[in-house]
Amino acid sequence: MGVVTAVQGKKVLKWSAIGLVAFYLLSRPTDAAHTVQGAVNGVVKAADSMAQFFARLT
Repeated sequence: MGVVTAVQGKKVLKWSAIGLVAFYLLSRPTDAAHTVQGAVNGVVKAADSMAQFFARLT
């Protein structure tokens, strides 16, 4: 007993990450919004680049 299994460790890490994100969101909402906006812009740019790549293949 007392040994943390891999599953328990993953649960602890997951809930710690969720708590950290919630704390960041509640304590710095403007910075959190900028972070999300930057991530979304990165995904959009990546999708646009992939679309251009596949368009040039044809």
